Amino acid sequence: MKESIIIVANDLFLTLGFKSVTMDDIANKMGISKKTIYKHFNTKEALVNGCVTYIHEKISKSICEITTMGYNAIKENFVIKNMFKGIFGKSKTSPMYQLQKYYPKTFKKVMSNEFQIFEECVGTNIDKGIKEGLYRKDINRNLSLKFYFILIFGLHDALIFDHTKYKVNELEIKVLEYHTRAMATDRGIKELEKELTKINQL
Repeated sequence: MKESIIIVANDLFLTLGFKSVTMDDIANKMGISKKTIYKHFNTKEALVNGCVTYIHEKISKSICEITTMGYNAIKENFVIKNMFKGIFGKSKTSPMYQLQKYYPKTFKKVMSNEFQIFEECVGTNIDKGIKEGLYRKDINRNLSLKFYFILIFGLHDALIFDHTKYKVNELEIKVLEYHTRAMATDRGIKELEKELTKINQL
């Protein structure tokens, strides 16, 4: 029951927003009493934390699976980006911005966890791209991944980007292109252009 509550709540949170969804909404969606939810989560914040942990684990598992598929470094990044789109595609507003605004303690925990995953994932991808000749050997690995982290998570700040005007997914593609061009060799640029062409044809 606990996992079922998390799955339904997570879907509602991502679709309608963490602030908008109430415990009553979740109970009604599941056809159960609100008391049943409170048996597993004594506050809405506890449920939000449970959902964030669920998403975190789902993302980690998906990234691990993608990195074993044998893609080159640049294609791998686009496949991972598409995975994120699948998870967050229904979100009308940025989940990260909502967490930061309404659940700052959870947001702080998320950022710490996300940077650990990000550092390992992007760092490994940079090493892989250098070996494949797609990224330049003279790049500063640590600075490159930190710049990318700041750019990606900066997109979710509604004070900087108007999310009614710019779709987060489209901005993330632009940042990925920016990140890749900053590191790529001539071969890497050609591989990047292939991936961008595929996206433009959709």
